[in-house]
Amino acid sequence: MLNFYPFIKYTVNDTVYENSRSESEHYTLETAISDGRIRCVLKPKTQLHMIEFCLSAVKKMADDEVFFANGYQSWTTSREYSRGDTVNGAAPITGLIKLSRDLAEVSGDYKFTNYGERGNFHSFTYTYFRKGGRLEFFGSLNERTGYTIFDCKADANSFKIIKDVEGLAVDSEYELLNVVCLEGEYDTVFDNYFKAMGLAEPRLSHLSGYTSWYNYFQKINEKIILRDLNGLDRAKDEVSIFQIDDGYETYVGDWLTPDAKKFPHGMKYIADAIHEKGYLAGIWIAPFNAQRVSVIAKEHPDWLLKDESGKPVLGCFAWGGAYTLDMYNPQVREHIKHFFDVILNDWGFDMVKLDFLYSEAATPRNGKTRGTIMTEAMEFLRECVGSEKLILGCGVPLGPAFGYVDACRISCDVDLKYKGKYYNKLAINRELPSAQNAITSTIFRRHLNGRAFCSDPDVFFLRNHNLKFTMEQKLLLGKINNLCGDVLFISDDAGEYSEDEIGYLKSFFKESDAEILSAEFTSGSNISVKFTQGGKIRELRFNLETGESNIIEIL
Repeated sequence: MLNFYPFIKYTVNDTVYENSRSESEHYTLETAISDGRIRCVLKPKTQLHMIEFCLSAVKKMADDEVFFANGYQSWTTSREYSRGDTVNGAAPITGLIKLSRDLAEVSGDYKFTNYGERGNFHSFTYTYFRKGGRLEFFGSLNERTGYTIFDCKADANSFKIIKDVEGLAVDSEYELLNVVCLEGEYDTVFDNYFKAMGLAEPRLSHLSGYTSWYNYFQKINEKIILRDLNGLDRAKDEVSIFQIDDGYETYVGDWLTPDAKKFPHGMKYIADAIHEKGYLAGIWIAPFNAQRVSVIAKEHPDWLLKDESGKPVLGCFAWGGAYTLDMYNPQVREHIKHFFDVILNDWGFDMVKLDFLYSEAATPRNGKTRGTIMTEAMEFLRECVGSEKLILGCGVPLGPAFGYVDACRISCDVDLKYKGKYYNKLAINRELPSAQNAITSTIFRRHLNGRAFCSDPDVFFLRNHNLKFTMEQKLLLGKINNLCGDVLFISDDAGEYSEDEIGYLKSFFKESDAEILSAEFTSGSNISVKFTQGGKIRELRFNLETGESNIIEIL
């Protein structure tokens, strides 16, 4: 066990205090480090407004050792890094215009963490150092009191466990940290972590089917949806769900007024058609967001989160900008409960994909940390949805989602071009759509599948239009999704598929019996994934940037 030393910074009556003592005139800090557990409990003697808290240790990272960085939320690129790597945040070019920078940073952690220095990495909720097949693992058991951030500065031999306490006002006993420390092989460590967390086994083990977004985006209508529903008939034995994504509503936030021109028979009609095929019916919602031009934003400006000047806060840059509803407003809570009731019970949908969830907790408020707000938001959403219906989380910090979602996105959106659009090359932020980043996070977050929830690695493609992938790149993406996740979606009209493409679809939709033995960068952009399948040890080798691989050899 490493030797950790505390640091605390806070204000009392607008005076700033900082020290490393376990007791002062303002607090007692009880730190217990034993039996693979680190627990810090703060006992204030007066109200403290927290600024910083961390435990620091000396940790020498070997040249052949890697650090796993779990990104801020679903879309944030997550992977292992060597000590000579550099992780960049929002691109400097976005700083030329304040609005551009604000939009680039809105979906990430850029305003309260550090990026851009060689050998400096950070990870949310859990992390590990890996040397060969052995892991030295650290994982938070409590994100309700604030995000736990593991910070490594390799060149300085520094390792910190930081609690994001910004915004916290505390006047009674408060658990700052509860971290488990484990050592061992990859699968054993993650089995033990989630066992220590006390999570129930995910009730959902596998989903496969269709989501409308990655072919039509918002340009969907009843005719397209019913055509693509019928297009799955040749693969129906491997299909379990059909999901309507963004585009059915008039505006984001006005969920109960579907676009009558696009969907003249309404959304219950669509759910009924899906059920007639024997599939679960899924639908997309961004429950905390309201498009600037939406009716809900115009009629209820008092429901929106405001900045210090009283102006509504943009919670995301999509749809020309959307505001965030304040879930602590009782009227907002009743509004959200109502539209879930209609969508799930009146319309009859079985699963809701809940997106852009990070926006609710982007700014600390009400004396609560970001992690507290996000956890309470997830608790509230589960209350709204109930225990019988399914939640697919997306755009959400993963730790607070543990135990509340049945399935969850573990990667950014893929792009319709394997090599990405021009803004991918600019690396504007770490949440942009990108096939390469999606593949990376899918591989290095594989440990979540079946332990925390049923993992959604985003879609794969087999179609031959409205797409710039080679067949080799399509098959690579499909195989990786099948190996590392269990929410397996296409957005294609499978009715256009050749018999070979239908065969690939059925193969990728099947629940995988493979066991991954290792996955790592071998050199540059080259990745090796070793796994057992059909009683044989196989190795998928590919170049992440080009998509060139040996995929044909292992299918």
